[in-house]
Amino acid sequence: MLNSERLAIAAHLHVLLRRKTGRVTDTEWMAANTEYAAEIARFARERAHSDNHPDLAEWAAKLESAMAPVAEPRPLRDRLLQAATQSLREVHTASEPEASKPHSTEMPRYVRGIR
Repeated sequence: MLNSERLAIAAHLHVLLRRKTGRVTDTEWMAANTEYAAEIARFARERAHSDNHPDLAEWAAKLESAMAPVAEPRPLRDRLLQAATQSLREVHTASEPEASKPHSTEMPRYVRGIR
């Protein structure tokens, strides 16, 4: 879920909590921090039950689902990382024989000299 969507849900829940319970929250922190969001959702559910405000429970559920970690399979990302790793290994093994050669004491020369 996009950060802007999480922020919108947090802002809506903030307004509901402020109107119905007097509780002031930090919407940006709620959209960024899962522990804070979980605590606000718990508080909203508790007040929804005790004060009979079903919309608080509804928006608490939306916040929890928005803040839940998304474990999407990333096959393309994994293949790209694997290809990059393989490429680096090939470059490293190809440059090893040159590294084992003794270095000459000559200073490297410019191709055409300095003007």
